[in-house]
Amino acid sequence: MADLQSPPPPRSPTDLFGDPIDSHPLWFNQSSFLLPTFDSESYISDLRTFVPFETLRFELQSHLSSLKHELLDLINRDYADFVNLSTKLVDVDAAVVRMRAPLSEIREKIVVFRAAVEGSLLALQSGLRQRAEAAAAREVLELLLDTFHVVSKVEKLIKELPSMLADLSNGDLNSAEKDHLSNGISFQHTENGTNPREAQSMLLERIASEMNRLKFYITHAENLPFIENMAKRIQNASLLLDASLGHCFIDGLQNRDENAIYNCLRAYAAIDNTRNAEEIFRSTVVAPLIQKTIPHNSLGMVGGASGDELEEDYKQIKQYIEKDCKFLLEISSTENSGLHVFSFLANSILKEVLSAIQKGKPGAFSPGRPTAFLKNYKSSLDFLGHLEGYCPSRSAVAKFRAEAVYIDFIRQWNVGVYFSLRFQEIAGALDSALTVTSLVPIQNSHKGGEHSQDLTLKPSVTLLDCLRSCWREDVLVLSCSDKFLRLSLQLISRYSNWLSAGLAARKAGNAGSYPGSEWAISSVPEDFVYIIYDLNCLVAEVSGDFLGHVSELLSSCSTEVLDLVKQSILQGGKSLKDLIPPVMNSIIGTVVEKSVEDLRQLKGITATYRMTNKPLPVRHSPYVSGVLRPLKAFLEGERATTYLTRENRNELLQGAAFEITGRYHELAADLVSVTRKTESSLQRIRQTAQRRAGASSDVSDNNVSDTDKICMQLFLDIQEYGRNLSDLGVEAAKIPAYCSLWQCVAPPGRQNTISF
Repeated sequence: MADLQSPPPPRSPTDLFGDPIDSHPLWFNQSSFLLPTFDSESYISDLRTFVPFETLRFELQSHLSSLKHELLDLINRDYADFVNLSTKLVDVDAAVVRMRAPLSEIREKIVVFRAAVEGSLLALQSGLRQRAEAAAAREVLELLLDTFHVVSKVEKLIKELPSMLADLSNGDLNSAEKDHLSNGISFQHTENGTNPREAQSMLLERIASEMNRLKFYITHAENLPFIENMAKRIQNASLLLDASLGHCFIDGLQNRDENAIYNCLRAYAAIDNTRNAEEIFRSTVVAPLIQKTIPHNSLGMVGGASGDELEEDYKQIKQYIEKDCKFLLEISSTENSGLHVFSFLANSILKEVLSAIQKGKPGAFSPGRPTAFLKNYKSSLDFLGHLEGYCPSRSAVAKFRAEAVYIDFIRQWNVGVYFSLRFQEIAGALDSALTVTSLVPIQNSHKGGEHSQDLTLKPSVTLLDCLRSCWREDVLVLSCSDKFLRLSLQLISRYSNWLSAGLAARKAGNAGSYPGSEWAISSVPEDFVYIIYDLNCLVAEVSGDFLGHVSELLSSCSTEVLDLVKQSILQGGKSLKDLIPPVMNSIIGTVVEKSVEDLRQLKGITATYRMTNKPLPVRHSPYVSGVLRPLKAFLEGERATTYLTRENRNELLQGAAFEITGRYHELAADLVSVTRKTESSLQRIRQTAQRRAGASSDVSDNNVSDTDKICMQLFLDIQEYGRNLSDLGVEAAKIPAYCSLWQCVAPPGRQNTISF
């Protein structure tokens, strides 16, 4: 231990601010030396990029010294164990040799045993594979044997069919066949009630069952040479079965033999050949019946077909179905019979009906004649509903509606084109009615006062007729009720836009920007009375009977749908009601303009009293009596008293009175203001002239100015105007413009009290 370098001397106890003895810089990471990938050259080259070589060497030497010091401490602490370590390592190689011998022996035994196990495993796996192959081969062999047996059995059973067919044609069995047949089915119908037809159907059902088994076997043994060799035999058997089954089924249908039909249907179901049964029933039973009702041939309609109406044809077809088809429908719907796979309603009856209509009455599907088309369409829907009545359950109805023939039948009725034609017809009628150049009431209109519901103008009458047409029985298609509802709302909107455009054109004074609004320019206020009356009637009708009729037609819809329909119609009624105030404003505007013509005579008051010696006025001006004359004449006219309700007349009166009074106030206030300004200017000029002349500028307080005379005249005028308003039923004191006018011209002592 003497050659080990001594540790560096410890720091002085007084070195309180120095680093600890074993302290190293942060860049010196001691744990890096313990990494398995440590490389001294890389470590030094990395550190030398930012640490001086001398500093790095010093730190490494310092770390080496600390490691040596630590090693000495460990040896001194466990010195006894360190000395004894060499004595315990004597003869280590001999001990290793002794331990290696048994281990090698065990390894050899394990290798031998492992080889034996692997051999056994391979033999076992080979045996299992051979066993599986043998089982598969046996299974295929059994399948082929079963297939062969079934084919032989089917051929054997089919050979017995000709004798039965002969018996059916002869109407009885011979004595030898009455006892026994090789298939084991007894034909002693005198004893058990089984007739030859039923026996044949039972045999056919048995053959069909075997053919079903054969089909299963063939499916699981495809592409095998044995099966391919028997393909022709199987095909011949299938053809013979189809022919015999069809013959028996036809015979059963002709003789209404329910048991035979039932057995034949089960046979068809067993071989999954429902289409043949449906086609046989269609061509054998249904087609002759439909031919009687709708005569046709392969080239189309033939003589004797009258028109394209289908209602009477459907009535006859329903009777034929009830009489000649119901028995088969009941058999096929027998509970737990497995015959639900047949769809005679769709693929036999409906298919033949559709074909007959297409060939015999193709015009029935044409929407070019909307009335006849709708009648035929509704009759067809009723016929489909009648067919659905033969379905025993809801699932059967759903299956019937999902059939391709049913969908094709529905597609024949182009309801979209029908609605387009109705749309053009109804909307075109309203558009034609709205192209009026003047508001002329229709002839023989009933003038029954405010309770009358008879419309007066052609556009209004046409609108109501069009709205009702949308929901007439001979127009409406319930499946398009949403479209007819939208059309109804569009009609109301079209009428509203027509009226709004006319009012806008009248307000603007020309119809240049509003095509089709010439009627509004040429109309007098009395003509708009008809519009107000019609709007009241339309609102009452749309929100009343019309809404009730539509709700009744759509009563089968959900509550949410009905609520939306009601809200939309009520909104349409509200849009019509909202047009009444603008129409009234148009009338009021015209009446006010006529009244303003008389109010312009206010300017004459200034000329009467300016620079004159006239005394204070004591009576009102003549123009006052004419201010309200246009309004009074309008309200007392025949149209207003006949077609306007009391509420409408009162609204017109109040609105016109407020407007006229407001214009009166504007003109009078301007007149007073100008008069006072003029008088003030004249007085200043007069005073200036008098001062220059040296004359006295005193003015007697008893002199009455021209402004006072003019204000007094205006005061007398508005008193008379207030009395005229009162005669019409309007309280002048409740009109803000009148109160302002009163305060403007009234004498100082009467400004706060309005009295006439």
